Amino acid sequence: MLSREDNELLTQVGPGTPMGSLFREYWLPTLLSSELPERDGRPVRVRVLGENLVAFRDTSGRIGMLADRCSHRCAPLYFGRNEEDGLRCVYHGWKYDVTGRCVDMPNESPERSFKDTIQHTAYPCQERSGVVWTYMGPRKAPPPMPALEWVTLPEEHHVTAKITEDCNWLQILEGDVDSSHGGFLHTTLEPDEAGIPRLRKEQDRSPHVKLRKTDYGFVYAKSREADARHYYWKFYQFLMPAFVIIPGGPERIMYRVTVPIDDQHTTFWNGDYTPSRPLTAEQRHQFIEARVIGGYSPATSDPLSMWRPLANAGNDYFLDYAAQRTERFSGIPPVKLQDIAMTEGEGPVMDRTQEHLGQTDGAIIEMREILLETVRAFRERGATPPGVDVPDIYQVRPGSTILPKDQDWLEAARGLRTTPGQAVLWAEGVNRVARMTVAGNEPRSRSYR
Repeated sequence: MLSREDNELLTQVGPGTPMGSLFREYWLPTLLSSELPERDGRPVRVRVLGENLVAFRDTSGRIGMLADRCSHRCAPLYFGRNEEDGLRCVYHGWKYDVTGRCVDMPNESPERSFKDTIQHTAYPCQERSGVVWTYMGPRKAPPPMPALEWVTLPEEHHVTAKITEDCNWLQILEGDVDSSHGGFLHTTLEPDEAGIPRLRKEQDRSPHVKLRKTDYGFVYAKSREADARHYYWKFYQFLMPAFVIIPGGPERIMYRVTVPIDDQHTTFWNGDYTPSRPLTAEQRHQFIEARVIGGYSPATSDPLSMWRPLANAGNDYFLDYAAQRTERFSGIPPVKLQDIAMTEGEGPVMDRTQEHLGQTDGAIIEMREILLETVRAFRERGATPPGVDVPDIYQVRPGSTILPKDQDWLEAARGLRTTPGQAVLWAEGVNRVARMTVAGNEPRSRSYR
């Protein structure tokens, strides 16, 4: 469990908080490019890390991300006129470009204008593969974009389902590195010898968990018995501050990004990508259908109303009690809705002083330790967080394989390469710890069982 103080340190992300300031050191996905489809089109309200913003695509196609209140009289810029490479407040006509520079102040005479002294809060944006990324930190020159593989691929190679969830970001991230819930929450039922529906048979529901701390976060592996002489291994990657990469099957990799909206709401980016070929239209459709069962609820311009599945706490996430008895262990349609029901059900901000962790929670324990080490070093010494200035450390992949029980998992993983064209194996990346800025700790490996 965590102390109340540590729980607050990790979960509070608003302006001025240590974790909120840490998140602001990184580029974060904030919008789909399709949310701003046309130049000089309608602005979009955005809320990230407790800040209310307004995004727009200007005449030249650039993305602006501005504080949502005009610097003049705090009128809402969402109602602004998007025209001639700027957003103009309709209250008194002040106009801002994508950098936040006030380029026109028409309610003041030319000799009294002070527009050149106004710098409205604006955050730089970049578009990559159909996603708009935003840097909200203090640097005048933003750090490089993280070289995550799916960010560097053409848009046709990946698909993303964006989901708004009513809980703190850390609960969702912990669910992504939870090593044992899949054997229960996501499992179907099958009849036993007497015809009674039981949990689908697996040889080991209490997986071995092994971890290795890295300069970007950690790599962890879980295994279960394949037969008397072999383990089936799955390798996962956790990358600071809130990226997870998961093996998804032949030619398919799954990624997760957890971006706080505020302390009690989160945008969850749930994606698939295929490095070697584009996804078909049918595959893209099936992906969205499987993750957003029933589609999205009708949205307004309020950011908290957007990207919400029709299945929610108000309708028990489409829980089918008859199916729980005969088809699915949870009774909730798979798979993401099952996760949402659990993480939202933990409360808006989970009280971690009340939990009791076990051996299979090793990845959660490790992730919390890394986050706490990082945020303390950042708060107390101004240490640059892992990965901020070294984008190539994100060039890693997950994987899965069957190995003899006496074979070392790290050695076996050396065949899993990173981005095509890169010479570095991800297992070698596991041992690149010289650049680690969180402490001067020696790399550590741990086993949990």
